[in-house]
Amino acid sequence: MKILTVVGARPQFIKASVVSEALKGICEEKIVHTGQHYDPNMSDVFFEELGIPKPAYNLGVGSGTHGHQTGEMLMKIEDVLLEEKPDILLVYGDTNSTLAGALAASKQHIRVAHVEAGLRSYNMRMPEEQNRVLTDHISQWLFCPTQTAVDNLKKEGLTKGVQITGDVMLDSVLHFLEVARNNPDKMALLNTLEISPKQYRLATLHRAETTDGGVDAIVRIFRAFEQLPQRVVIPIHPRTRKLAEQAIAQEGFHNIQLIDPVGYLEMLLLTSNASQVLTDSGGLQKEAWFMEVPCVTLRKETEWVETLDGNWNVLADLTTEDILEKALHTVPDPAARGKLPFGDGKASQKIAEALKKETE
Repeated sequence: MKILTVVGARPQFIKASVVSEALKGICEEKIVHTGQHYDPNMSDVFFEELGIPKPAYNLGVGSGTHGHQTGEMLMKIEDVLLEEKPDILLVYGDTNSTLAGALAASKQHIRVAHVEAGLRSYNMRMPEEQNRVLTDHISQWLFCPTQTAVDNLKKEGLTKGVQITGDVMLDSVLHFLEVARNNPDKMALLNTLEISPKQYRLATLHRAETTDGGVDAIVRIFRAFEQLPQRVVIPIHPRTRKLAEQAIAQEGFHNIQLIDPVGYLEMLLLTSNASQVLTDSGGLQKEAWFMEVPCVTLRKETEWVETLDGNWNVLADLTTEDILEKALHTVPDPAARGKLPFGDGKASQKIAEALKKETE
């Protein structure tokens, strides 16, 4: 059995790594990197440090409008499929790479397996929502991280090929947090940044919906951060840094510490040691939940509705008042931690076993 895995961003490589490990000895797997997201942290060191297999193909698509980017991926992935002739194409999540891979395979009657199937924010204006819905409807294996995801698919008439596996990101966090804690160089990060465990809050801002309002939008968010009792540490994307620096200079903020983007292991350590996370990221809100760190999600909706139980994650409008209210006055309920909505940390093994079983 030959599997071709299509990924386009660093988080997908990290999730795919634990599944690739589980697939060893079961099949021949080749990884295709579309190049959707340029990431300076994805050097050779990234692959060596995390023990992640390097891609067999790097399509170098890069950024662009959704239509141009998806179209170019579609053509280039099709060329790879014609050359490799895999039995199964494996995709993750909800990026343009996910949709392009699934479409290219479907057109060639190659079966598609979708990891993180069934997620819904019910906001069809989000490109991610469009990608995940369309991918689900052309996939033969729908690997769902939660029961909610299974229920979402059932509402859309999708029951064949649906399997609840748990969340591969939980597998990744459990594995790589241990790797980070056993690495003295990584553990020195907090000292380097002059911060102490549970004495700072961690924030990330990267979604277009957050930053499209320009410096005024950033100022509204930073005014809330400025009033928090602990320093707010922000690993800042180059695209957002200029706006952030402008907001700080304009308003004279002192409680905000901008740092360069960090690698995955460093981010796990920053998250696990934070007293609270404030983010517009789908992945980070869930990683915070895994590590029992309260989170304020700077969005009106989340596809990870399970994280909202017991106020471990709360949604906030992008206003100074609402962010401050949620950050200061939300108290998570420890009793809500008893449930295991994201599985037992063995999702990757279940996915590998399902693919092996179905192709024997």
